[in-house]
Amino acid sequence: MGGASAERDVSLSSGKECAAALRAEGYEVVEVDAGPDLALRLAEIRPDVAFNALHGRWGEDGCVQGLLEWLRIPYTHSGVLASALAMDKARAKEAYRAAGLPVAESRLAPASEVRARHVMAPPYVVKPNAEGSSVGIHIVRVASDPPPALDEDAPETLLVEAFVPGRELTVTVIGDRALGVTDILTEGWYDYDAKYRAGGSVHVFPAEIPAEIEIHCLDYALAAHEALGCRGVSRTDFRWDETRGLEGLILLETNTQPGMTPTSLVPEQAAALGMPFGALCAWMVEDASCDR
Repeated sequence: MGGASAERDVSLSSGKECAAALRAEGYEVVEVDAGPDLALRLAEIRPDVAFNALHGRWGEDGCVQGLLEWLRIPYTHSGVLASALAMDKARAKEAYRAAGLPVAESRLAPASEVRARHVMAPPYVVKPNAEGSSVGIHIVRVASDPPPALDEDAPETLLVEAFVPGRELTVTVIGDRALGVTDILTEGWYDYDAKYRAGGSVHVFPAEIPAEIEIHCLDYALAAHEALGCRGVSRTDFRWDETRGLEGLILLETNTQPGMTPTSLVPEQAAALGMPFGALCAWMVEDASCDR
């Protein structure tokens, strides 16, 4: 848990929650704040399983998965290729399109170009191509708005994506099963604060949506999980413009290391369907392997 990504604090919260739950389930748990000495620490501990509660770069993009494969330590969640593919939003979209899944129009653009002009007709969204938790996102709503005022440390290449209006929906996949659809209600948009601050959003599960939309969300989430080659647990996010019916349902991205905090969506969906948090964490441990 922890690590050095922009999502460090969320990862520490996820890790502490999972560690406590696993101890309650009878497992012996060692908490490791992942740093440059991670390989040495793991060699000293010699764990039976590594529970990966890292989020963001290095923990979610195939890097730590490659280290665990090298050390032959069974681990949770997706493997090297699926993790790297899902973290790269542009390449993940290519996989979605190849699988026939609906995605928004998008393109990669240099940060210098994004700062200088509208690289797509508004409304559009600018986001890092390889970050999560809504880190570094800018929304340009109308043509009269200036181009995004990017931070000085913004990535050199950014993903520019057509803005999809409507409701925020999400689906958890565990193994080969899509659990259900949550409707996420929040003031404004679902940013970092709305995701992780207590009371920042309201989760309605099961979502009050037409059966056709629910069925397609479940089918699309499972198809996305499979198209990327995910393992264990994943969560796929959607936007749905209800004024357009099924045509308004757009797949945004798949998270291979979903949050496991008190306000996180995956534990909520699992608990609502009869899998308490401890049982969920235990399932992930027992599902762990190498060569994922």
